[in-house]
Amino acid sequence: MTNDLREAVRHDDLTPAPEENLPATLHSEERGDVPGWVMITLMSAVLVAGLLALAQPALEGLFSDAMDQVRR
Repeated sequence: MTNDLREAVRHDDLTPAPEENLPATLHSEERGDVPGWVMITLMSAVLVAGLLALAQPALEGLFSDAMDQVRR
């Protein structure tokens, strides 16, 4: 074991820093952009549902053809 490694282990650098050393942003009461993320999630779900509704007949046909080929 080298001296540098012994020194690092001796100082126990793996212990968490005291709370007063944490950045102020971690202690702020800001919730972030939660409504924005909810809106993005809902819009994505609606977009996927709409695309699925439009593509469902084609996807069912592809699946049926693939299953028919496997059965042969």
